[in-house]
Amino acid sequence: MSQQRMRMQAGRADDGLGPTSDIGSRLRALYGAVQDEGVPERLLDLLEKLDSVEKARTEKQSAQDGE
Repeated sequence: MSQQRMRMQAGRADDGLGPTSDIGSRLRALYGAVQDEGVPERLLDLLEKLDSVEKARTEKQSAQDGE
């Protein structure tokens, strides 16, 4: 491996942004907190309406194709 490539890899490891850095730890904690949040009921209702519209559109398209 070339010296320049080794220095680039070492530079990336020492830039303070690795998985064990303080920033990495805080990002993992934030991501974990977001994962633990529930999905709002309003969003679930909207997704259900979208599914219904898409299903109706698909059924309509299938009926038109069969004519």
